[in-house]
Amino acid sequence: MDELGEKPSDGAVIADGYLLPLQDGVADVTFSSNVLEHVADPQTFLSELARVTRPGGLVYVSFTNWLSPWGGHEWAPWHYFGAERARARYRRRTGRAAKHTLGENLFAVHIGATLRQVRARDDVEIVSARSRYWPFLAETVVKAPGIREFATWNLLLILRRCPP
Repeated sequence: MDELGEKPSDGAVIADGYLLPLQDGVADVTFSSNVLEHVADPQTFLSELARVTRPGGLVYVSFTNWLSPWGGHEWAPWHYFGAERARARYRRRTGRAAKHTLGENLFAVHIGATLRQVRARDDVEIVSARSRYWPFLAETVVKAPGIREFATWNLLLILRRCPP
């Protein structure tokens, strides 16, 4: 709630991403920006987005992958040396505790594993998988295992909801 400001806009739905208070197939587009790395069960979260999207509709999901330079969020790029070490460094440098804790409100989500999980689903198909912040790399870097985990920074997945 603190992230939304003083008063959410009229019509805003504030809910648990695992249990959206919407009927099946009511949305033409569902959108999630930089949330996937903050949920413990990304597949259940994606299932809920797909559930509320109508067949033929689009699911737009972007996330910061763990091995990217910003994977550790406010304590990046020091997360490469270990999450706890990076959090301790953040505290020493800023004088305050880090907002994120690995395994509590930040999770190590990887591009390769996410693509494999999405491709294995029968309720969505991938329209595009690309680097969100490096448009000149587009889909090319995402096709390169290993490199994509570091070079993509933020993966953008556009999925189409398949008919039941």
